[in-house]
Amino acid sequence: MEAELVTLASAGAAALVQHMVGDAWEQVRGRVAAFFARRSGQDVAVIDGELDEARADLVDAERSGDEEARSEALAEWRSRMRRALRNDPEAAAELRGLLDELEGTAGEAPRQVVETHNSMSHSTVNGGTVIQTGTIGTFNNGGGQSA
Repeated sequence: MEAELVTLASAGAAALVQHMVGDAWEQVRGRVAAFFARRSGQDVAVIDGELDEARADLVDAERSGDEEARSEALAEWRSRMRRALRNDPEAAAELRGLLDELEGTAGEAPRQVVETHNSMSHSTVNGGTVIQTGTIGTFNNGGGQSA
């Protein structure tokens, strides 16, 4: 499988797992179930159930502190995405469109990219931390939590 499709499968799995534990799951689940159903020949309701079961397992695991659960879910869904992409040439375009939609899923805060470039000159720091600030607010670190 070419590298671009492997990367796309990885991005799709990461977005899916992130949304499984997010607020917009109800909106995402149906679209993802339809994507997989078209490629597997299974009924959408069957895949919908599989997705809900995977979500419940992931939420429970994260609540109990199981740090490996997210990695396992990523591996499972990356594998399924890779099979879908390998078996259907049209799947790549649909998955790209789905990922674009997931970026702006209603009910979740829009992503904001902030670049900061600081420099110091004529200063000496002896083993301490330097903090330069203007306004300190919250930011989304991509994990769905504000810090």
